[in-house]
Amino acid sequence: MTGIVTVTLNPAIDVATSVAQVTDTHKLRCACARRDPGGGGINVARVIRRLGGDCVALYLAGGAVGQMLQRMLDAEQVRSACIGIAGDTRENFSVRETTTGREYRFVLPGPVVGADEWERVLRHVESLDPPPRYLVLSGSLPPGLPDDAYANLARIARARGARVVLDTSGPALKKALNERVFLVKPSLSELRELTGAPLETEDEWRGAAARIVRDGRAEVVALTLGERGAMVVAAGLTLRADALPMAVSSAIGAGDSFVGAMVWALDRGDALDVAFRHAVAAASATLLAQGTALCRPDDQQRLYRVLQDQPLHDSRAGPTPATLCVEASPRL
Repeated sequence: MTGIVTVTLNPAIDVATSVAQVTDTHKLRCACARRDPGGGGINVARVIRRLGGDCVALYLAGGAVGQMLQRMLDAEQVRSACIGIAGDTRENFSVRETTTGREYRFVLPGPVVGADEWERVLRHVESLDPPPRYLVLSGSLPPGLPDDAYANLARIARARGARVVLDTSGPALKKALNERVFLVKPSLSELRELTGAPLETEDEWRGAAARIVRDGRAEVVALTLGERGAMVVAAGLTLRADALPMAVSSAIGAGDSFVGAMVWALDRGDALDVAFRHAVAAASATLLAQGTALCRPDDQQRLYRVLQDQPLHDSRAGPTPATLCVEASPRL
């Protein structure tokens, strides 16, 4: 059994294209479309696989699009476990406006998931033998599932000794944090929504993340800040990395790449600062990729080497970044 299992309850086929200018009323003659398997946990699994790690992507899927999704994962040699549903898996659509560089993203809600289909997910996670070292809960919830869906999965995983990694938003994020996860990765907008505070300054970002750690809701908070970089907060420690200067092709999947590289690195025993550098490198490499392509391993490795030479500033009192190893930290 693999040490990493990702869960995607609302996967998609991501369709990306481009057009000179987005205007209303008129037909827009687009470039050839690119299609990729998508959804938070699926993207995390794809990145882990590209970096040489081993994981299993657990997901719900149905209809012709669901079958296409399975073929795409097989083509990328991503091990997966599909739980079939009656509804049709969704497609998401993104358009890059070539004259301005703007990116327009159209996200569909996904199929309604029935109570019996959800019960099969819970049974599957309960039956994993041995349980994974890391269970990654990532992406939006589809219609039909309760806001505490991820909280229920987190409770099951923690009871079996797995470390839960959480990347979602809204009520699902808040409820899952009540189950005390190992690592949570909000964006700044998601952290603002979670706290109900504007969080305008770096001190406020750090303070909000530190409160999550202090309250025992997560051991590690990995906060992605877009063009301002990223921050990791754990007990007695803050790591801060600025964004690497580069021309951005597409931001789609950057957060998922961050999570994928971080979990991959932690699972192989890397210290927290090393895993953080790998995560920032993977997210940055994804910015170079067209549409929904995610990061290329050679780009990720090249950018990681750049980050190796740059200190992670704003370190706080506590274990030094060079010696703080996640494997040595107590489990929740």
